[in-house]
Amino acid sequence: MDPAGLVKIRPLSGADLDAALPALARLRIHVFRAWPYLYEGSLAYEETYLQKLARAKDAFIVAAETDDGEIVGCATGSGMDDQHAEFSQPLLTAGYDLPTTFYFGESVLLPEHRGKGIGHAFFDAREAHAIAHSYKRACFCAVERPEDHPQRPSDYAPLDTFWQARGYHKLPGVTAHFAWPEQAGGPEINHPMAYWLRQF
Repeated sequence: MDPAGLVKIRPLSGADLDAALPALARLRIHVFRAWPYLYEGSLAYEETYLQKLARAKDAFIVAAETDDGEIVGCATGSGMDDQHAEFSQPLLTAGYDLPTTFYFGESVLLPEHRGKGIGHAFFDAREAHAIAHSYKRACFCAVERPEDHPQRPSDYAPLDTFWQARGYHKLPGVTAHFAWPEQAGGPEINHPMAYWLRQF
């Protein structure tokens, strides 16, 4: 529950997860369309992605819901050795053991619900799940954008300080590359992504 008592945090699985997939897909598209991801997604792709993620090794999906059942945020995770090679291979090359590494996927939340402790609740839930499944570390990737990017908002504040306060550090010299479109019908553009990691 968030401090205002308006949002509950709960894991999704089974029939609950299947029923929530369309809402989760719309949420991902809405949040990732903004800076810094500028992602132009489709519902068909998103629902397929989420269905696959839900069946991945040690998969975990946690949602933030309002009292009337609206999903306003979600966060995901699963075993690193069950991820796209674009994410797993650079970490393996850097010398990390994939079977003992838990990967955090997205953490998305509608802007009006930010700053209420929900982001911390998402991390708490995923970390507890990873530790309960005997993982030794958790990591995630975050897109890297140049400071002078023409679409960078003047008031944008990166989440580095938040992640550092959670015990994560950026891995120097380790970069993933993942492609997605930034315009409807546009080409997929390759994006560099930095790794952030915490040892348990």
